[in-house]
Amino acid sequence: MDLEQLREYVLGLADVEETLPFGPDNLVYKVFGKMFLLVGMDNHPLQFNVKCDPDLALELREEFAAVIPGYHMNKKHWNTVIVDGSIPTKQLLGFVDHSYKLVRGKK
Repeated sequence: MDLEQLREYVLGLADVEETLPFGPDNLVYKVFGKMFLLVGMDNHPLQFNVKCDPDLALELREEFAAVIPGYHMNKKHWNTVIVDGSIPTKQLLGFVDHSYKLVRGKK
């Protein structure tokens, strides 16, 4: 998965807005004004931060070397996912969906 594929997928979700509050190199995706995805555009390989249920966040970090505590985020609730080919695209998008649903549910 690359940045454009991720953007296309996320912008297809209901009520999502793409913003740049942290400067031109970091895309922030919000639903109902709340952030659920942060993507650094200059990271190679691609990396993104997603919100996660705290128990699931720990499980994913144990299962996948490419899932680490959220960089510059509350590490209890956020994971950074490194898109290095070790996790299938379907599962990566599942992480995004989980984050989106967590945040959207708090409307």
